[in-house]
Amino acid sequence: MRVRRSTSLLAAAVGLVAATALTGVASAAPRTYSADQLARVDRAVAASGVGGIAWRVDAASRRVVVTADRTVSTADLAAVSRSAGRDAGAIRVDRAAGVFRPLLSAGNAIYGGGYRCSLGFNVVSGGVYYFLTAGHCGNVAKTWYTDSGLKTLIGPTISSSFPGNDYALVRYDNTGLSHPGGYAAANAYVGEAVKRTGSTSGTHGGTVTALNVTVRYSGGGTVKGMIQTTVCAEPGDSGGPLYDGSKALGITSGGSGDCKTGGTTFYQPVTEAAGAYGVTVY
Repeated sequence: MRVRRSTSLLAAAVGLVAATALTGVASAAPRTYSADQLARVDRAVAASGVGGIAWRVDAASRRVVVTADRTVSTADLAAVSRSAGRDAGAIRVDRAAGVFRPLLSAGNAIYGGGYRCSLGFNVVSGGVYYFLTAGHCGNVAKTWYTDSGLKTLIGPTISSSFPGNDYALVRYDNTGLSHPGGYAAANAYVGEAVKRTGSTSGTHGGTVTALNVTVRYSGGGTVKGMIQTTVCAEPGDSGGPLYDGSKALGITSGGSGDCKTGGTTFYQPVTEAAGAYGVTVY
């Protein structure tokens, strides 16, 4: 995975997502596909190795929906189609301008390893306080601070998971820092109006468009089971919270675009992260 310093721009502008069809497939495809066929196509898309795509099984339309960023060529899409063999007609392709990348550069800004990310949700276990952030952030820093000068300690990265997942756990070692709550972990649903807060772009709103999405970021790193939304985000927003009122839904992972033109963004579900670490969002 290619990452840059906090001053770098890791996302390109996103325009409207336009639906396209794989050439020569739609007219010959059967109208519906079985659950087993869709599962095989889902595995085939994963095995294609093409980067810059996100995909999911859409039970309603009985298709595997592939969203391709601007780095994905016609030849790449042909490779995705070939990977599914005779079931290639089950694939529907959406196009998104911009590049799908982790938004490493946000809640509150946190600094470590020469990078800036964002604090997600505060959590607790056995009277010990922690917070959740993105796994690709946890991978690059062993210790986190509240300031770019690295003078006010927060604490160490206890564990991180990326790729595959995108969550990390950081412990509060500085007893002088407050760690307020006000949230409870919940599962997102398609069509839900949500907000995201990050240290780069602040708070913005949008809608959940899909669940259980697999994303293979341009430059490397595949994550599964993600929430897809229309909320904009920018570099440095990685790790920040996705929420609906007091419901803690997700941790900002990556996407494309900025908060001038919009974008497509992906979030690690909080319920999975909290369950993996045995912590409670509060």
